[in-house]
Amino acid sequence: MNKELAQWVSAQVCLHSCMTGLRMAAPLMLLRAGESAAAIGVLLALFALSQVFLALPAGQMAERHGVKLCFTLASVVASAGALLAALWPHTLVLGLAALCSGAACGLVIIALQRHVGRMTEDVDQLRSAFSWLSIGPAISNFIGPLSAGVVIDVIGFRSAYFLMALLPLVGCLILRGVHEHRPAQAVRQDHSESAWQLFKHAPLRRLLLVNWFLSSCWDAHTFMVPILGHERGISASAIGTVLGLFALAATATRMALPWVSRRLKEKDIIFAAMLVTGATLTLYPFSASGWTMSVCSIVLGLFLGAVQPMVMSALHQITPENRHGQALALRLMTINASSVGMPLFFGAASAAMGSAPVFWIMAASVTLGSRLARKM
Repeated sequence: MNKELAQWVSAQVCLHSCMTGLRMAAPLMLLRAGESAAAIGVLLALFALSQVFLALPAGQMAERHGVKLCFTLASVVASAGALLAALWPHTLVLGLAALCSGAACGLVIIALQRHVGRMTEDVDQLRSAFSWLSIGPAISNFIGPLSAGVVIDVIGFRSAYFLMALLPLVGCLILRGVHEHRPAQAVRQDHSESAWQLFKHAPLRRLLLVNWFLSSCWDAHTFMVPILGHERGISASAIGTVLGLFALAATATRMALPWVSRRLKEKDIIFAAMLVTGATLTLYPFSASGWTMSVCSIVLGLFLGAVQPMVMSALHQITPENRHGQALALRLMTINASSVGMPLFFGAASAAMGSAPVFWIMAASVTLGSRLARKM
């Protein structure tokens, strides 16, 4: 990983940590206030709602204005949302903060993925670059929840929100002096066909469906851990640690992926991840303490952490170069549409049946969906 990519990854960690910290703290605050699991589902859905509608415009903005301007704008929006939550920590304001941080991260994800995709020259470089890029969100899934949990236990929720508001601004400071990398030869975008036409491409449809199964499992883990931890009487810092260990495991996997991906195909890695994820989710509800939850979290992180880089590599290989921006936006829009709908389902199902059936439903779906990975 060169210096420029390291700066972008570090800046992304700061921005994404703002969202992941809010995504742990805000639901926990509502749970302690006596809100239902269904209300938590609505709140978590808001983190992805703005990304559903902004995915395609974000791709166009990244093409026209570049990744650095996108990051600056996203940082301002995310910091503003977290600051509002710190000043007025009420349900509606927390929902607004969720929308802001979700929109900010969605914009930067598309811009960075397009930027990094242009910097590579062959398949091996592509896999390696996306493995390094995916480390950013993985690390932020550790830093955000853990730091928010510790601050909540020591000082309180408002201080945690203030900390989250500072993180995106630190990211902007990291990028000072970084000159945006422009492609040597601009790729002409194909505007003759709508982005929706890409759904006619069967390999892309299968890839997006597989990505949906796995991202839904990731969402289920993020949603259910605070609820399961609350049911077990676990502290905020312990819940943050469980989520943080998931992120650390995902980070370790992604650091090893450049070596692993030279020996295994994308479809083999994704297939194995789906089977292990199904087995782990089946066992998760039997966790009786933070220690056993941590073990399940680490196993999930090790295997789910491998998925995104392999999906991104496969996507760039099966779509034309001049449609990469549209394909990336469709992928993000698809998984974020799921991230809106699935928490609503998780919340309703948890309220009606308890937490265990949610884990088992997701385990069954991802196991059955693994057959699609074999056809990629």
